[in-house]
Amino acid sequence: MNTKYIDLIEQTFDFPQEEFQVNDGNLLFHNIDILEDLIKQYGTPLKFTYLPKISQNIQQTKKWFYEAIQKLDYSGSYNYSYCTKSSHFKHVLDEALKNDIHIETSSAFDIDIVRALYKNGKLNNQNYILCNGFKRDQYIANIANLIEDGFENCIPIIDNFEELGLIQSLTNKKFKVGIRIASEEEPKFEFYTSRLGIGYKNIVNFYQETIANNPQTELKMLHFFINTGIKDNAYYWNELLKCLKVYVNLKKCCPSLDSLNIGGGFPIKNTLAFNYDYQYMIEEIIHQIKIACEEADVPCPHIFTEFGSYTVGESAGTIYKVLYQKKQNDREKWNMIDSSFITTLPDSWAINKRFIMLPINKWDHDYERVLLGGLTCDSDDYYNSEQHVNAIYLPIYEKDNPLYIGFFNTGAYQESIGGFGGLQHCLIPQPKHIIIQKGKDGAIETSVFKDAQKSNELLTILGYENE
Repeated sequence: MNTKYIDLIEQTFDFPQEEFQVNDGNLLFHNIDILEDLIKQYGTPLKFTYLPKISQNIQQTKKWFYEAIQKLDYSGSYNYSYCTKSSHFKHVLDEALKNDIHIETSSAFDIDIVRALYKNGKLNNQNYILCNGFKRDQYIANIANLIEDGFENCIPIIDNFEELGLIQSLTNKKFKVGIRIASEEEPKFEFYTSRLGIGYKNIVNFYQETIANNPQTELKMLHFFINTGIKDNAYYWNELLKCLKVYVNLKKCCPSLDSLNIGGGFPIKNTLAFNYDYQYMIEEIIHQIKIACEEADVPCPHIFTEFGSYTVGESAGTIYKVLYQKKQNDREKWNMIDSSFITTLPDSWAINKRFIMLPINKWDHDYERVLLGGLTCDSDDYYNSEQHVNAIYLPIYEKDNPLYIGFFNTGAYQESIGGFGGLQHCLIPQPKHIIIQKGKDGAIETSVFKDAQKSNELLTILGYENE
């Protein structure tokens, strides 16, 4: 009989996969034996970031766009930019910027990160700095300072009717701008139109009244983004076509406009059954842009994307140990982990986000159906079939033979939403964070980015440092 955990996975999914293999009952992630190479050295709970995956995703995407542009004889170029809000960590930005990309910002402090990267030679003043978001006070001032300091491709993406004047009041230099379209949201939302950007019908008038005869500004970019991401459905294609109508109408009266930013939203793998045809979507998007421009007899724009989660999401994982199993009734078995989902994977409970969850060891053991519980006293601190798509099966719990489990593709937003370095629910400490990279000889190297939180760190935040 096929009753081992590995039998279950091989019968249910196409396994092994590019990043996951099994050797002697242990899970390998990009050929790294997590039990032997990470857990035995660093313990649990543990977070890790595998930096090579960031470069891999960037380079693959640039290749897809290049091939589509060549295939379709598209006259514009492609520019990859990274949304810093997905993960602001220095090691993430350093890795991403190895790949000749650009930056998208969303707040005042982002500009301070840009300056730090420039100081360290990771960015130059020719890189595109696309400044998105609702801008006030310090953000406006920081953008103006970048322009003053010669960042020629710092492009504030105008979000409302007042922002342009606020930036002009702080600099006398000529600068480029973009305009963000306030796209219509998918019907599942309680509101019809995004709170970000300027309405479709107002953009041409806004340009003519505010930018066209303004000697200090030059409109270069139209920005389009929808919250649900790039999906092959009627909603996405309908919104893209509406955006293209605005672009061609704007281009006819604005010769300097030459770039279309289609935002981000490529999905990342959240199950072993994940299936998304990135190459088809890229080709179809470029095809639709080309058709719309040719029909309107306007030049095709340069294409920009802003990939955040897609850039960094699949580079990281979180590892837990099952501390104990509680049998609360005849049917439910609770495997209690040595940390908290609320603090380490906030999206798993806040929006029921799905992650790939797999055991690290004991793949050659029998399995059982379980629920997963965190350490806090909050009833929402759990991970079950609602987040996991289906029932959770894991190798059978044995008190004297510890089971370790991993959540993968957790690299986007979890640290910032969870409040990295700050207070955590029930004062559960943040786990140790490990960086994994390849050395010059191609060998895997690991290092500690941040140790697990200590009691004194939390007490200091709470004001007990002098007690």
